[in-house]
Amino acid sequence: MQSDGRKAAFAGLDLLACAVLVVAPDSRILFANTALEDLWSLSRRNLLGLTLAEALPAYPLLDQLLVQARQRSFDNKRLDLTLDFLHREALQLHATIVALEEPGLAALFEFREIEQQLKFDREARFIEQGQASRELIRNLAHEIKNPLGGIRGAAQLLELEIVDDKRAQELREYTQVMIKEADRLQSLVDRLLAPHRRPQMVAAINVHEVCERVRSVLLAEFPAGLEIERDYDTSLPDFTGDKEQLIQALLNIAHNAAQALAEQIECGTAKIILRTRVARNITLVRERTRLALDLHVIDNGPGVPEELRDRIFFPLVSGRPGGSGLGLSLAQTFIQQHRGTIECSSKPGYTDFRILLPLA
Repeated sequence: MQSDGRKAAFAGLDLLACAVLVVAPDSRILFANTALEDLWSLSRRNLLGLTLAEALPAYPLLDQLLVQARQRSFDNKRLDLTLDFLHREALQLHATIVALEEPGLAALFEFREIEQQLKFDREARFIEQGQASRELIRNLAHEIKNPLGGIRGAAQLLELEIVDDKRAQELREYTQVMIKEADRLQSLVDRLLAPHRRPQMVAAINVHEVCERVRSVLLAEFPAGLEIERDYDTSLPDFTGDKEQLIQALLNIAHNAAQALAEQIECGTAKIILRTRVARNITLVRERTRLALDLHVIDNGPGVPEELRDRIFFPLVSGRPGGSGLGLSLAQTFIQQHRGTIECSSKPGYTDFRILLPLA
């Protein structure tokens, strides 16, 4: 059994998203964190005190690595392996073995599902690329804003100088085109800068009030041909955040879905599902989250084109003719400001945008 001091020393490992084993020089398992219990579907009570050979009899390689760690043949070593358990399917894992210098400890074994590791890497890459894209667009918008105002002002002054003659109406049409296009670009610039202008207004939020607001707006715009199904977990607790930002984020996603359902709306078969659930012990932006909101916007539309799936949250990327490509980018920005993520899975007839936000 672990001493109280050792329990306290290992307590921080329970906060990690990766699965961790701490092993003594005699090969006994001293600690297994919660993530390992979840990954292996085994209780730590059943693991503590066992040797590696007893816990994983089919994997003598791990015992060999433990001997090498004890001899300080390496500081850390990485390898991929497959673990078979009688009670579940095989796990494809990436393992890291770290040699420990503290007396009574030999090595720390860290395990990550290879698919999970790929997901983490992909998520980190998307966040980095998205932040870089948004920063570029924001700087570009600032650069456009000032000369745009000058162009509009010059067009207005030019219009005042037009002398009333037979060409006056034609010339005024030209200046009006210039003014209206400048206004359109100004509106686009304002939308690009919107997430950076207003500070967050944090308060308690009921997610179902957010869903109902979005549902009402969509049904007002699409009163016929579109069904919006509620699938709520009413036990979800309130959480803190900016209600208006979350309404806008959810509305942008749901509105995108409704616009993609144009053909189904005409046929009266369009359907959007707003689903809320609780997710437990998940990783959001590389942080372990004990409790999270799991919010889905599901539609039965044609799906997101495969060539766009990795880029749909980037600014100015749109799969719809005439689309600005800002709706999903703004949604992603607002959700990331709440330490959450948006994921998308799509195939013809089924598209699921999944919003994950920490609750605790």
